[in-house]
Amino acid sequence: MLQRLMHDHKHIAILLNILSNKLTRLADGQGVNFNLVRDIVEYMQSYAEHSHHPLEDIIFDYYSNKTGQANSGQLYNEHHRLAEASSALVYSLNMILSDVVISRDQLVKDLQEYIELQEKHMQYEERDVFPNFVNVFDEKDWQKVTVLCEKRLIEDPLFNDSNKTVFEDLRAYIEHADNK
Repeated sequence: MLQRLMHDHKHIAILLNILSNKLTRLADGQGVNFNLVRDIVEYMQSYAEHSHHPLEDIIFDYYSNKTGQANSGQLYNEHHRLAEASSALVYSLNMILSDVVISRDQLVKDLQEYIELQEKHMQYEERDVFPNFVNVFDEKDWQKVTVLCEKRLIEDPLFNDSNKTVFEDLRAYIEHADNK
């Protein structure tokens, strides 16, 4: 299960890199493909917020129960803040795509904050959360966690081989473009 979460982080990092490139272009006054930016954030909503983060929460709950440590709530709070940030960003992007004028400076600020929030969140998990799982869980724990996570497991709609129609444009961009 941890391997899956780390694999997801690798994919999310690819998308954050693309968003960072788009942010640079946007901040420099250059044009960007807002559909592509929206697709990335919508992917984060549909996959990360509905499967990846709930899996982390389930595993963290198990960890907290096993160790008897009170949950600080940081992981859950960050997941909640990420969901709020992605919703606000998608709203702004949809407004732009509907030809509603949105301040470029505000969009740059919102996109930058979103990227930084995502990056810091993954760093926190990889530095502080995931190592705790490794240090505490044995094979039986991982088996139990896997059973607990089964209801939230969905196939990644972008980084998979079976469903080529979901996020098709984004998939093509990642496979064939130079991330400009």
